[in-house]
Amino acid sequence: MRLIHATIRHLILHGDPEQMPGAVAAQPPAGPSAGGHGALYQALLAHGWDIEARGLPCNQFELAYTLLTFHYVFLRGMRTLGLGLAPADEDAFLHAWNVVGHVLGVRDDLLPASYDDAAASFERMQAFGRAQTAAPDARPGLGQALMQAMAQAIRLPVIRGIPVPLCQWLIGPASARDIGIGGAVPWPTRLAFGIGRFLSLSLDRLVRRFRPNFSLSRMLVRVVGYHLLKRFLLDQTRPLGLPEQVLDPMRVTVAAWHDEPRAPAWLNRVEDRWTTTGPWLAGGGPGDMNNRRPGV
Repeated sequence: MRLIHATIRHLILHGDPEQMPGAVAAQPPAGPSAGGHGALYQALLAHGWDIEARGLPCNQFELAYTLLTFHYVFLRGMRTLGLGLAPADEDAFLHAWNVVGHVLGVRDDLLPASYDDAAASFERMQAFGRAQTAAPDARPGLGQALMQAMAQAIRLPVIRGIPVPLCQWLIGPASARDIGIGGAVPWPTRLAFGIGRFLSLSLDRLVRRFRPNFSLSRMLVRVVGYHLLKRFLLDQTRPLGLPEQVLDPMRVTVAAWHDEPRAPAWLNRVEDRWTTTGPWLAGGGPGDMNNRRPGV
């Protein structure tokens, strides 16, 4: 995270922070944006910055708003999925991320003490952010690139487009439009998503009357999470390579998730069918993440 901040700071300031003048002029784009990382690069160069008035970027607003997407937005999404945590666990989760925010330098008055405080802060900051204009706007290119990467991690064509309606549902129509994924979804994809959402949430509500820990939604989230973790973090054939000292703890953590103790045995078998049999390990053997079974 510190390296990401340093990269953004370098692009906004166009050089070494210690050698920057009082104000850094915005640079107009040299040509049409290519989308994705190119759009982000141009947006940062076009940002401009007054060091004397605002200090060095990233600023407190950006840090606090980003932190809210790690704790509050996650918890809100869990509630939407019908997988909300107990209030004490939500408070503990918020506190853990607030500690991270404190280490990153976020002011204490910008760290919410509760879910409701976080919701109010997020709504206020999001409204302020929407009122700002940036040219070029990097968000649509990045949002669409993310949807494409998620679709590539899904092997079944009939559900490959589901990340778009899923994200639209989780983040809301306004935010979906902000990041360029607010358009219409092909009707087969919309139908498949709608039926799947209705059946999983309805069945969860029904079965939980007899088995409180049962959840099809949780199983589906675990399957999607498995494939995204493998593709984005543990697959070292991609350009972004992680050092072994980072990968090893991640492999151990992911391997511990291979069995859901709250789910019945048959549901774990279904999950194995869509992920891999045995521990979710990467590196050879029966639990190799590269030996996943076909399905998703």
